[in-house]
Amino acid sequence: MAERHGSLSINSENIFPIIKKWLYSDHDIFFRELISNGCDAITKLKKLDMVGEYSLPDGYKGRMDIVVSPEKKTIQFIDNGLGMTETEVDEYINQIAFSGATDFIEKYKDKTNEDQIIGHFGLGFYSAFMVADEVHIDTLSYTQGAAPVHWECDGGTEFSMTEGNRKEVGTTITLFLNEEVLEFCNEYKAREVIKKYCSFMPTEIYLSKENTTDTTTINEDEKQEGDEVVETIQPEAKEGEEPGPVRLKIKKRPELLNETAPLWTKHPNECSKEDYLEFYRKVFLDYKEPLFWIHLNMDYPFNLKGILYFPKINMEYESIEGTIKLYNNQVFIADNIKEVIPEFLLLLKGVIDCPDLPLNVSRSALQNDGFVNKISEYITKKVADKLSGMCKTDKEEYEKYWDDISPFIKFGCLKDDKFCEKMTDYILFKNLEGKYLTLPECLEVKPVDTGEEEASGESAVDEEGNAVEAQVVSQGGSEATEDIEDVEDTEDGQEEESKEKVLYYVTDEQQQSQYIRMFKAAKMDAVILTHNIDQPFVSQLEMKNQHIKFMRIDADLTDTFKAKTGKKAQEEMKAQAEELSKVFKKALKRDGMQVKVEMLKNKKIASMITLSEESRRMQDMMKMYAMPGMDPSVFGGKEGETLILNAGHPLVQYVTQNKEGSHTKMICEQLYDLAKLQHAPLNGEDMSRFITRSNEIMMLLTK
Repeated sequence: MAERHGSLSINSENIFPIIKKWLYSDHDIFFRELISNGCDAITKLKKLDMVGEYSLPDGYKGRMDIVVSPEKKTIQFIDNGLGMTETEVDEYINQIAFSGATDFIEKYKDKTNEDQIIGHFGLGFYSAFMVADEVHIDTLSYTQGAAPVHWECDGGTEFSMTEGNRKEVGTTITLFLNEEVLEFCNEYKAREVIKKYCSFMPTEIYLSKENTTDTTTINEDEKQEGDEVVETIQPEAKEGEEPGPVRLKIKKRPELLNETAPLWTKHPNECSKEDYLEFYRKVFLDYKEPLFWIHLNMDYPFNLKGILYFPKINMEYESIEGTIKLYNNQVFIADNIKEVIPEFLLLLKGVIDCPDLPLNVSRSALQNDGFVNKISEYITKKVADKLSGMCKTDKEEYEKYWDDISPFIKFGCLKDDKFCEKMTDYILFKNLEGKYLTLPECLEVKPVDTGEEEASGESAVDEEGNAVEAQVVSQGGSEATEDIEDVEDTEDGQEEESKEKVLYYVTDEQQQSQYIRMFKAAKMDAVILTHNIDQPFVSQLEMKNQHIKFMRIDADLTDTFKAKTGKKAQEEMKAQAEELSKVFKKALKRDGMQVKVEMLKNKKIASMITLSEESRRMQDMMKMYAMPGMDPSVFGGKEGETLILNAGHPLVQYVTQNKEGSHTKMICEQLYDLAKLQHAPLNGEDMSRFITRSNEIMMLLTK
């Protein structure tokens, strides 16, 4: 066989069915594509007028009319744009994927810009065949002496083209729907779809029903050109009164479905608060006022406009997923496209219009990841700039919003490192007094004087702030007071202060109220972290800031809460702890329990429980991921808790002196449960025993 050279050819009989079936994921999208084509035709005609190649008629107003006819099972798309000649129909319709928009832009790129030219690929027209058994085109070009063209195709690869009878410049596309999609020629369904895709297209879009008998009544002075008067109503004049205005019953007008200049296309200085609120209510059907919003307006290095709203969310009862609508030249593309919208911003509600988006041929997905990433990064930066700027310039207003927006911001910090870098210093923490502090402000807080007389090292402070003598109960129950010279010189023996800053926090103000009171009495502070996202968030802060350590207020008993004691007293407490440990382990049947005896400043506290921060976080992680087959005690479960007993409390002294007493077991159990209640809720069985035991104790008091 002789060697041959040639060009590959595509058989339209094979590719056309594929285009019809697979080009678009949603069949209702033909509304968007055909209306976009009509809007393009109108935009092109206006641009030709601008460059002096055509003169628009006086009073010209570009418009699209969609006319549905349930009886005929048709939908008509009518525009008064530039129309097509026979040659252009052959070039743009008969040749698949030859874009008239692309050709137009190339031809006039030196005379005008391409703003508002929607089409790119020349495939939008063929979306009509996803729903139509037959499609007709009637068009008349703006060019001098052009003849009207009529084109027909029954959904195959054969078409017919003859001279038409259209009298006005523009194009009418008529779809004869197949039986499976007749819902689209229903007026209400058509309105729903058009509003979904075309609510903000730059050309007015009107919907009407062919041969409708619906009427509406207006005053005579409200009559517009084109109104079809069905009846004139002459008002009856009452005696002594002027007759009312003449009323006209007219055929129902086509309904305007879109807003040609949406709020995001305007400069922020042109928009009032009410404008933003009205737009929010209309687009998102949410009548709860948003907290605030960010108006995006960028021309370089790419064109992007939009508005992002921060909605007020009830975290307990509502989904926190928002809706961000993506537009391309005011044409709706999709909701929540994750390639463009950073994941954490999907909690917001808003609109973003980016004509530079690299869309695929169906205008429903994206290509060019690098460019899309730049858009996503810009949006993230603008949100961070808005929030940080608000904190710097109007912190009081920022604080009002904080409780509502903090989960969103913390989620953003977890998901986006660049956002986290910009926002770390503007994260607010609410302290025990209800005051909001930034992270740098929290780190600047210095320990306050607790009232101890450090000169002697002998005195301590009780829960009322009064000086008390540091005492410890010996194993025999006698009180031992240390001499001044026996007290450790903590100031001289103090190691160099660690660079690590510890921030204490509260996760449940009610459950940890005892610890909070202790902190307040010691003039120490903590921050409130009650949301589920706070635990992973503080872990991330620690990872990114090695000098910061977060500890829950019940994680450890710091020296601040202990009365100063001498070496001898400490040795006696250590011995006392060994004895009490045996008693409590036996009473509670908990061989693995850790028991410590300390001299607490607050003499009203008999017992406390601490659990190391690392152990508790591991427990929380195991609960979150429901790790099967693992014993929580390995990471500090019940057997890993530390029971702290106050050596100065009478109940602890009683147990020390009556290790085998008849009520000792009951007191040990009660001391443990009381400590547990300050630390975490009792389970059902433990709570039942606690109530029964409490009743027994009260019965003893009556004897």
